[in-house]
Amino acid sequence: MFGRIAHRYDLLNRVLSLGQDVRWRRLVALRVAAVEPERVLDVCSGTGDIALGLEPGPIIIGADFSLPMLSLARAKASERNRALQLSVADALALPMADASVDVVTVAFGVRNFEDLEHGLGELIRVLRPGGTLLVLEFSHPRGLFGPFLGWWVRTIPPRIGRVVSGDPEAYRYLPASVGAFADADTMCRILGDLSLEDVTAKPLTGGVCTLYQGVRPSSRRETT
Repeated sequence: MFGRIAHRYDLLNRVLSLGQDVRWRRLVALRVAAVEPERVLDVCSGTGDIALGLEPGPIIIGADFSLPMLSLARAKASERNRALQLSVADALALPMADASVDVVTVAFGVRNFEDLEHGLGELIRVLRPGGTLLVLEFSHPRGLFGPFLGWWVRTIPPRIGRVVSGDPEAYRYLPASVGAFADADTMCRILGDLSLEDVTAKPLTGGVCTLYQGVRPSSRRETT
């Protein structure tokens, strides 16, 4: 499914979010830069928007199971003269050593994990002690505009996605997967249960999506 829509994926992200996805990803980039990492892994990297939006300096690895998506990421990296390592990988069995990266990012990917807790545990496994996990994911809108935003997510993506991508199945899947995904409180509890510290959840654009952040504790604290 992701391979079929790869050629229109970036365009549809801009259109369906009314350009807000650019701001959301920029916030991720700022939080990555704040910890000054040497090595970053972007899981479910897709066409590379998160990975290529990071400040140059650290080694950046983009991992995804969709070859068509990664092919577009490689082309974009070449156009921008950016160094980006790419890996075809299953997020539930990452081909990386334990404690090998300083930051793991994942945008709009964890709700697709076959096993959410196992997948999140795998992201934490590759983090070094003191490393940061950043998860950007769609969520359930709340507040005054919650009903309207919820209607938008349920109604508009299938209609526009069908026309622009030519693949109605893919954009019926989007609202269905969002509706079935864990809410912010549940996500924070799961991340805490998986040993992350300083877990936060920042709602964005009325709660259409949420940015989760947590830190893997030091080895000494993990064993006490």
